[in-house]
Amino acid sequence: MNWKETYTKVFLKQLDIGISETSMAEYMPLWWQNIRSVAGGLRLTDAGYEMITGKLNLSVYDVPFPPDFEMTTQTVIFLDKFIDCPYYLMRNGISVTDEKKALELHLFSGDVRKYGLTKALKRQRDED
Repeated sequence: MNWKETYTKVFLKQLDIGISETSMAEYMPLWWQNIRSVAGGLRLTDAGYEMITGKLNLSVYDVPFPPDFEMTTQTVIFLDKFIDCPYYLMRNGISVTDEKKALELHLFSGDVRKYGLTKALKRQRDED
């Protein structure tokens, strides 16, 4: 299932914008960092974040990064694979739309790199 398309349709409906191929083609790249259906995660663009917080008034949960945290490409890949709700990367933290996901990230003290590594290792063990 393509969650980005599903979320986009729900957002469009809530904004009273007709759901069509044209509106989907217009708003998907406006709201999502990566519009690939399978491999791209649920990372929001600036416009997408402003839309869900400003126009739709959705609850978001901010999780600060540790003071010495450095964002890497691998960390962004982990986020795309393991954050299963719309999220927004900020300079000093991450904002997620799922309370349970926010709690999980807080348990890792906001270190999303450790969170991703732990999830990847668990997935590997489950496959063996």
